[in-house]
Amino acid sequence: MSRVLRQLLPLLLAACFLAALPRAAQAQSQTGRDTALLVADGVFLNGKSELVAEGRVEAVYGDVRITAERIAYDRTADSLDITGPIRITRGQSITVLASAAEMDPTFENAILRGARLVLDQQVQLAAYQMNRVNGRYSQLYKTAVTSCHVCNSNEPPLWQIRARRVIHDEAAKQLYFEGAQIRVRDVPIFYLPYLRLPDPTLKRASGFLIPSFSGSSILGTGVRMPYFIRLGDHRDLTVTPYLATKSRTLELRYRQAFRRGDVSFEGAVSRDDALPGETRAYLFGQGAFALRNDVKLAFDLELTSDDSYLVDYGYSDKDRLDSEISLSRTRRDSYSRGALVHYNTLRVGESDATIPSLIADFEHERRHFPEWLGGELRLRAGLHSHYRTSDLDSDGRDVTRLEASVDWRRSWTLGAGLRAQLRLGAAADQFYTRQDITRAGTAAEITPMAAMTLRWPHARSAASGAYHVVEPVVQLGWVGGSDPDVANDESTRVEFDEGNLLSLSHFPAADRRERGGSLAYGVSWTRRGPGGFESNLTVGQVLRDTPQPDFSQTSGLSGKNSDLLVAGQILSEGGLSFSGRALLGDDLGLSKAEARASYQQKRFGIGTSYVWLGADPDEDRAATLAELSLDGLYRFSRHWTGSASMRYDVSADEAAEAALGLQYRNECVKVDLSLSRRFTSSTILSPSTDISFTVGLLGFSATSRDKSYARKCKD
Repeated sequence: MSRVLRQLLPLLLAACFLAALPRAAQAQSQTGRDTALLVADGVFLNGKSELVAEGRVEAVYGDVRITAERIAYDRTADSLDITGPIRITRGQSITVLASAAEMDPTFENAILRGARLVLDQQVQLAAYQMNRVNGRYSQLYKTAVTSCHVCNSNEPPLWQIRARRVIHDEAAKQLYFEGAQIRVRDVPIFYLPYLRLPDPTLKRASGFLIPSFSGSSILGTGVRMPYFIRLGDHRDLTVTPYLATKSRTLELRYRQAFRRGDVSFEGAVSRDDALPGETRAYLFGQGAFALRNDVKLAFDLELTSDDSYLVDYGYSDKDRLDSEISLSRTRRDSYSRGALVHYNTLRVGESDATIPSLIADFEHERRHFPEWLGGELRLRAGLHSHYRTSDLDSDGRDVTRLEASVDWRRSWTLGAGLRAQLRLGAAADQFYTRQDITRAGTAAEITPMAAMTLRWPHARSAASGAYHVVEPVVQLGWVGGSDPDVANDESTRVEFDEGNLLSLSHFPAADRRERGGSLAYGVSWTRRGPGGFESNLTVGQVLRDTPQPDFSQTSGLSGKNSDLLVAGQILSEGGLSFSGRALLGDDLGLSKAEARASYQQKRFGIGTSYVWLGADPDEDRAATLAELSLDGLYRFSRHWTGSASMRYDVSADEAAEAALGLQYRNECVKVDLSLSRRFTSSTILSPSTDISFTVGLLGFSATSRDKSYARKCKD
């Protein structure tokens, strides 16, 4: 039958095939749930009960598509006899290749010889024979399983699993192996009588995860063997025994998702040679929930048994742990938040008894737009209380602060594009102090404030296509009242940057406020180039009529005049980015400076950061601190990637940390090797070296879909 004639008669051929199908199949076709179609170069009846299709045959029934050289349907036996090469696809995730097959018309039961089963285009199972049972199970005999590309039948894959029998359960999405051998380049290295693995379409299944090997100068040589336990569609538990020459550890991670939120906890329990006879442990947890009426509940929990446990085992480098529970609600014109926080210090020379370890915070802010007044009216109320567990006077000082404020702002656009904003407001603060005989038990203050701000933005397009915006700004401000006699517990660390240049008070909390008159001025310049190159530069300063003694020496705000703030950013489509900020004194000497630069390309990336902090006793910094950090990643080839990082203490002229990493990855295996060294030491920490080695077999995961690492046969 010619190709043209075959194209003209698809309906006739489909009708012939439908007539031969069982009544159940016909009924499904008639209801529209499944369709059956046969296309071939030739179709004829062989006797009274056999329908034969030959030459480039393609049969479709539901989500099953079969292509072969010949298909013969025996109506009496209700079976198909197929001659290959055969290709059977079922949905998007199952492909079967075979040389010959016998099956029922719906592919529920079948026997295939010389079969190859491909799952989700990742894992392939080659078998001498494959039996299809009840539309759910595929039984493969004398099977080789791999997710590696096989380009030459005479060359073994990088790794494979050989088994007497493999059962694929489509419903459970599991692979069951009997008599399994794990081979590398066809060399047996491990034997398991039984083995179960998820198929690539299963996102969550109980079983072992990728193990990792590590070596540490503190913990010795060890191995981690994580086991994932699926507790349902919305819960799971990962149990990881960590056995090392100097440590016995059990790591746990629990996760659960709810309709309105989720929680996760992770922790570990250890016995090691670092603290013989003691049990060491930690527990971190977090959760977030969206409740009714736009209310959000969030919490985090951070606990550890001793000061060095987290660093020794690489769980965290935090030196203060905070546990918090909070309720918040954000709407268009209102914001409310209440939180309870507990701090636990791990710093040398710092005691939990003398730091504010328990803190309660509440704030509520609402804004209105009164038509009779114009502009925006903000009303705010707040409460803050911190508690120290020490019973000693001054060291155990406890403070409660109440705050209420009203703030009105209105803007106008004047001639020549000049923007003006007027701000008027007042704040009332009430303080209660306990366990400090140097302070009054109660104190109160009312603080009026006013400010006028003028902005004059100028925009211009250059002949090159670049777009420039220059905006000078000046603010004349005044804050009345006087400082109450209260301790400075909340505003010990102050940052001066382009975000708060125009603030009437640069203190982070209301236990301190700037007083008197001030003049803040600055200018910003933004440029957007035609090639996507963007840059921004901001310069500003604050001038006052009276000095502010509560600012630290390096805050940039001490004295009558602040340091000169200089900040800039650069961003290009070519992958270059830079950001920096510096505070320059009267003699242009640095108080603080920080910079970050990076360059990202498709195959590599490099970044560097620099931080400089001047000596400041008020910030517990007896000497200048300067630190340089470098990090980089380079993809040498399709499969090899290297990484490196370093932290260098410039002020001490010594390295603080360094790390190297090397990864090999293709479509079926990932090997990670890393080496890190911590050089710093203290009374609770000692220098350490860590080595980690991980080998993962890819393909048995729904997430291993990065095709850029996959090998090609021509490689």
